Order: sequence, then structure tokens, then C-alpha cells
Amino acid sequence: MKKSNNSRRQFLQQSSMAGLALVSASSWSTSFSSSQVAQAELGKRIGIIGLDTSHVTAFTKALNAPETSQYAGYKIVAAYPRGSKDILSSTERIPAYTTEVQKYGVEIVSSIQDLLTKVDVVMLETNDGRLHLEQALEVLKAGKRMFIDKPIAASLKDAEAIFAASEKYKVPVFSASSLRFSPSAQEIRAGKVGKVIGADAYSPMKIEKTHPDLFWYGIHGVETLFTMMGTGCKQVNRYINEEQEVVVGVWNDGRIGTFRGLKNGKQEYGGTAFGSNSVAHLGPYGGYDPLLLKIIEFFQTGIPPVSKEETLEIFAFMEAADASKNQQGAKVNLADMYSKK
Repeated sequence: MKKSNNSRRQFLQQSSMAGLALVSASSWSTSFSSSQVAQAELGKRIGIIGLDTSHVTAFTKALNAPETSQYAGYKIVAAYPRGSKDILSSTERIPAYTTEVQKYGVEIVSSIQDLLTKVDVVMLETNDGRLHLEQALEVLKAGKRMFIDKPIAASLKDAEAIFAASEKYKVPVFSASSLRFSPSAQEIRAGKVGKVIGADAYSPMKIEKTHPDLFWYGIHGVETLFTMMGTGCKQVNRYINEEQEVVVGVWNDGRIGTFRGLKNGKQEYGGTAFGSNSVAHLGPYGGYDPLLLKIIEFFQTGIPPVSKEETLEIFAFMEAADASKNQQGAKVNLADMYSKK
């Protein structure tokens, strides 16, 4: 994996745009001088929407670190702090996270429209998926490529609408959990165990009452499952007790994949892939760097590393799991979850 990471980083460095003008040093906070970080080139200025998740401080520290080279010169230059309006665990974070990103030279703006005049690409980081469609539409209408942090929306219907707008305005988007790009998950995706004939994945399952059960945190484990299994899930049913929940998915070719949501006890992320050649267990979490590299590559090329079809199927899986819960664990077809056209 080290060799492939080096190749990816060389690609990103070699594809840097030459001859572009530099942003004036006045756009940086005086507490973070230009001697500490390279100025962002035009075309490589990132804007953030929503400062209510720890992802924004982690991403800013990585991208705006002095003398960093693996991110092809992309820097976070501006942020619109407003995220969730009523989720306390999110709203209470905004003041501290705003102060923190300012230390790295990030300008704080008062609106998304103001942000869009100062940046070339966008990370939509608002923790509240209910706001994503409204916020994403402003970005798409402005023609800016965008990464949308999980969950892409708080409903499958809104996720479908975001992709429809992406196609309408011809602006690519993608969304993913960082767990998708953990090295061990990507090795399985690439064929390490041969054909994956089944897989189990697990993650913490914190529930936020404003979102369907799996959307808030269970999505990490669900996306891990789909990273190993790929698309083609046709039906699910869900089993629930006080300690954990298990969602069993059956794929079109008969393969079975499960997601186990951990509500109590030790909170970890992981999984197992059962392949035609071998069995593999997912390794430790790989941090944010693999995801950031994919985001930067997407900003460079406009090619999403996760397909629309796979993202929508993940959300259909999670909504079908809720429907199964409401039907006392009955089997639910994913096809019934999609908007009828």
C-alpha cells in the first residue's frame, strides 16, 4: 500500500497547475503568516461550509500545515461557520471550531454566497444532513466541485435530489466516510481475498433523533460493508436488542452481508470479508489522510471516487433497515425505498 500511496501523491504533485497567480497574503490571518504556509493558488482554494464537526479542524490542520506537499497545494482559505440549527452536540461546537480554524489562516465569512466568491472548490461539512440539499444547491449553481461529508443527506429523497442537481448543473459531487478508504478495506475491494462472497462490518451506532437511525453514525459501518461487498443489495431485515443491532442484507447473486451496530460496550470499527481465496479482517482505522487524498484527486480531475449508484444504494439500505424496524424485523426490498418517477 505504501507504493500505491506514493504513486497517488506523485500524481497529485505532477498535476499541479503551473503559472497560476497566487492569492494575496492579506487573505490570511495575521496569526498564521505566509512563512508558515504556502499561499493557495487560484484553482486550489478550498471553502468549508459548516464548522460543527471535528472533521473541519482535522482537515484544516492537515491541508494548511506548513510545507505539506501531498495535497498538491490545496489550502482551506475560507469558511462559513453555520451548521446545524438545533442539534446541540453540533451547535455548541461552532465557536471553538471557528477559533481553531482561524489559527490556520482561514477567513470566516457571513454567507455561503460570500464564501463562493473566495474559493474554487467546496467541502460541505455541516453535521446536519437535513441542511445539505439547500446548501449544496447554492454550490452547484455556482459551478464548484464539492465533497459532501457523511451523511450526504438526512433522507434518500434528498440524496437523490442532490445527485439530480449535480447532473443538471454538470458539477460533480461525491460523499464518503473516511473508513471507506482505510488501506485494508481498499485491499479487499481490489481483490485481496478473491471474489467477496460475504462480509460482516461493525461500528458504533449513536442515534440522533432528527435523522433515521443508521444515518448519523451507523453509516460508517454500512459504508464499510458496501466497500467490501459492492452494490447489488436487494433486501434487508433488522434485528434489535438493547446492546446492539444487526441488519442482514441479501445481494442479487445470493451473497449475504451484515452490519452490526454497537450501542453499548466497547466502541470500535471493523469487519471481515469472506472471499473465494481467503478470509481477511479489516485492519486499524487509517485516519483521514486516505480520504483527503481522494478528495484532492477529485478536485483535480472531477472524477468521483464513489459512484452515485453506490451512495444511493447505501442510503436505500439504511432506509430499508428503518422500514424493517417498523415492521418488526420483516424483510424489506431496497427497490421500494427509491422515489417513484
